[in-house]
Amino acid sequence: MLQSERLQTFVALGDHLRSGEAQSELTEIAHQAHQKNNWFTVDNSLNALGAIANEFLTADKLTSWLSPYRPEPETVRNIGVVMAGNIPAVGFHDLLCVLISGHRLLAKLSNQDFVLIHYLIQKLKEINPAFTSFVEEAERLNAADAYIATGSNNTSRYFEYYFGKKPNIIRKNRTSVGLLMGEESEEEFAKLGHDISDYYGLGCRNVSTILVPDDYNFTPLLRTLEPTAKMYLDNHKYQNNYDYNKSIYLINAVPHLDNGYLLLTENDGLVSPISVLYYQTYQTQTDVLNWLSERSEQIQVVASAQNWFSGHTTLPGVAFGQTQRPGLSDYADGVDTMAFLSNL
Repeated sequence: MLQSERLQTFVALGDHLRSGEAQSELTEIAHQAHQKNNWFTVDNSLNALGAIANEFLTADKLTSWLSPYRPEPETVRNIGVVMAGNIPAVGFHDLLCVLISGHRLLAKLSNQDFVLIHYLIQKLKEINPAFTSFVEEAERLNAADAYIATGSNNTSRYFEYYFGKKPNIIRKNRTSVGLLMGEESEEEFAKLGHDISDYYGLGCRNVSTILVPDDYNFTPLLRTLEPTAKMYLDNHKYQNNYDYNKSIYLINAVPHLDNGYLLLTENDGLVSPISVLYYQTYQTQTDVLNWLSERSEQIQVVASAQNWFSGHTTLPGVAFGQTQRPGLSDYADGVDTMAFLSNL
């Protein structure tokens, strides 16, 4: 199967996901995903599938993305992929990279995200039966020639032990940071709210810490985000986390702000608990650069208003509202997955 055929298959998958005729089927799949994992609301799963269709699976975007890489592998390899399951269909980009590069995929699906990824695999095979011999959902990955594994800092040690003797990409915990100047508009605050709370803040591209100037007034930000409270609190798992963290802060007299669904507290950590947003203050741009540099191995992306900070740091930058809309070339942890696969 040549790259042109593989590309057309993925374009056809995108057409299917965008088609009006498929919406009832996709809604049913989203309901099944929610039954399996209550963090995956129907709307969130449909949003994730829509982002895949629109950001990844168009002919123009795929063609442009693939142009720097060799169209066919020198040798077809079996690529074992351990998929994450923290947000809906998060493992799809790795699936796409492996298959469109011409390799075979041995996929260990996350129990948390089985329904959506399994559906997408089955739809690919339905569109092009030739993919049947290129995709296997596997529990054990012993037959793999190379590995891509996404997990926590803890599981990464196991991945390195089991997969370290073969070519690999092993990903650890990362999160994202928002940078505010103090001149942001309500519209920009609303966009930042999506970066913070979309998918309940469970993704590595979600903003879990914001950097703000000294003496920053948080009231406009919290007031802008307040109307979205019900949307998050309607999920009992989120509500439980919010109630628990709020009670801990109150019992321990931890200074914090609360807008009814989001708790804001100063903390020098980076990864905040669900329903909590950390903040740190700065005085100069040099302070910001030093802070980011010290934590660069833990940061996925830096969000700022209109992406003004992009170019000031080697970390990837995006505008507010875009952290959960990655493009094809926005590789996790800054490691070019396609280059890795092309060089096997």
